[in-house]
Amino acid sequence: MLLVSGPSGCGKSTICRRLLTDDRVVFSVSATTRPMRPGEVDGRDYHFLSAQEFRARRDAGEFIESAEVHGNMYGTLRRPMEAALAAGRVFLVEIDVQGALQLKSLEVPGIFVFIAPPSMEILRERLAGRGTESPKVLERRLQKAEDECRERERYDHVVVNDELETAVNEVRRIAGLETGPVAGLASDGAIR
Repeated sequence: MLLVSGPSGCGKSTICRRLLTDDRVVFSVSATTRPMRPGEVDGRDYHFLSAQEFRARRDAGEFIESAEVHGNMYGTLRRPMEAALAAGRVFLVEIDVQGALQLKSLEVPGIFVFIAPPSMEILRERLAGRGTESPKVLERRLQKAEDECRERERYDHVVVNDELETAVNEVRRIAGLETGPVAGLASDGAIR
């Protein structure tokens, strides 16, 4: 399992989309209670759930992790992960820092990669450029990003996303996706 996280606006979604051009990579579609954004598709971008349904599925043990982020719940479903690993594929999880550290503390096997912005000023420009948040929300996201960047040393790898192609290639190398079969995966799907 390849877990990619970092602060909002660091480029993790773009990097993950690039990794998905490799047929050996299966994307973890997270569940969330946040509202669907324009252009998003249920089941492709997220599984959009009501808060009540999310809690019921969490209580039933259907998530390998869940967390509340910016007032919304997010979680990684267990069943797709088990299927991908059993097939010898890389299960790619794009996850918030809180969720990644939760899995790391539970000693869930995986490769934990932190995507870091080149600087907080560039991160500010990226987030402001989206035009999706009010100034107050933007400041809250930046404060959270600073807190999250302090956790980077708890990851197996840190990749600074100052040039997209370089960052994508570094994550591919870390995941063993440069050439041939997926390195680091045993026949039983466990990461070695």
